[in-house]
Amino acid sequence: GHMQTTSLTQLADQQLEAARSARSGRSAVTVYGGQDHDLRQTLIALTAGTVLGEHASPGEATLQVLTGRVQLHAGSDEWEAVAGEHMVVPPQRHDLAAMSDSVVLLTVATRA
Repeated sequence: GHMQTTSLTQLADQQLEAARSARSGRSAVTVYGGQDHDLRQTLIALTAGTVLGEHASPGEATLQVLTGRVQLHAGSDEWEAVAGEHMVVPPQRHDLAAMSDSVVLLTVATRA
């Protein structure tokens, strides 16, 4: 069978370009999974200063920063991560802020 490969670098560039021209300052694309899968991986591009509003984690989730620098806030805690870093998303409500133009890969377990 044919292995499906995706260039995250290329995708990151494309999505960041889309985010820069979007009024919301963000753009996202599903890289893998979703319905009928145990996993969903979403590449999210955010321009500097853009905040992904508070949301609860639907299940286990991790975040890998591909480019830029982001800050994750949950309650009174905050974590910062830069390109190349990987973080576990806390189960409590949180938001994500881009400190510079950033692209992250969010992996979520869709089935408990």
